[in-house]
Amino acid sequence: MNNSFSESYKRAGVDVTAGYKAVELMKKHVARTANSGVVSDIGGFGGLFQPDISGMKNPVLVSGTDGVGTKIKIAFIMDKHDTVGIDCVAMCVNDIICCGAKPLFFLDYIACGKNYPEKIATIVSGVAEGCVQAGCALIGGETAEHPGLMPEDEYDLAGFAVGIADRDKLVKTGTQKAGDVLVAVKSSGVHSNGFSLLRSVFDINSQTLNMHFDDLGCTLGECLLTPTKIYVKSVLGLMEKINIKSISHITGGGFYENIPRPLPDGVSAKIERDSVQIPPIFDIIKRAGNIPERDMFNTFNMGVGLVICVDKNDADRAVEILNNSGEDAYILGELVNSDEGVIIC
Repeated sequence: MNNSFSESYKRAGVDVTAGYKAVELMKKHVARTANSGVVSDIGGFGGLFQPDISGMKNPVLVSGTDGVGTKIKIAFIMDKHDTVGIDCVAMCVNDIICCGAKPLFFLDYIACGKNYPEKIATIVSGVAEGCVQAGCALIGGETAEHPGLMPEDEYDLAGFAVGIADRDKLVKTGTQKAGDVLVAVKSSGVHSNGFSLLRSVFDINSQTLNMHFDDLGCTLGECLLTPTKIYVKSVLGLMEKINIKSISHITGGGFYENIPRPLPDGVSAKIERDSVQIPPIFDIIKRAGNIPERDMFNTFNMGVGLVICVDKNDADRAVEILNNSGEDAYILGELVNSDEGVIIC
């Protein structure tokens, strides 16, 4: 690597040596995520991982991919880059856990206008923190310098995760029926969805983001950059004790899109509006944009990160187990015979 340098490529906007420096700076963060399955170091052409399938009769790999979306614009304005990586991991592993799979490893992709090694390493520190929270390893990634495609001080971040489960222990949807109970697991805030609408509501600039709201107990920017909650360890713990019928990750599309996704035909979710514990940030967004309530529930998570369906006889115990694991869970609603998908009344 020491002999790899092109003055011509640098004049064109790509400094390969900056990439090498970024890799060196991020190694300490990547090391935090290592587990027994990691076979290779970062910097090779591929990330190697040897999964432990002992005790599994029929192992199945489960994958998920996502990015951070336009929330990343908030990070640009605030010049704070150590949390969006958590969001990126969360958006992938929270989908995987909906299937009942344990995340094994993660890879990220960072495209930037100019490679500032310290900034790239800071972004990766967030990715590593997300992997630690999810119990998976960061085994590789890519940083691509794209001069002329985006401004020098901007970047985009995406990634994907791979998990594993014994096929017989995957969450089996299709068995849900009227009378089953929906358990809400609280979000940490807006998470990583709805930011295009949010940015159309607020005149997003440094002055606006530094406004302090008493209802939030912090500035608007600090609230919006709160990382997406990662639910992996709590849900895996719940699965050991409770039969979970389905899990919905409440992302873009809010309640109306995500809650019905695993439900069989003829079964809908009935939720009492007053049962939803809505954090102040969503009331602020609604008032500022004069947004109809249905659009709020069809765009944002409204304070609910996951919705878990269980038999009514298991509902109270499920809430107790989740709360004992550090989550904030409560009964959200129930399933009814209907073709409406979601009924909020």
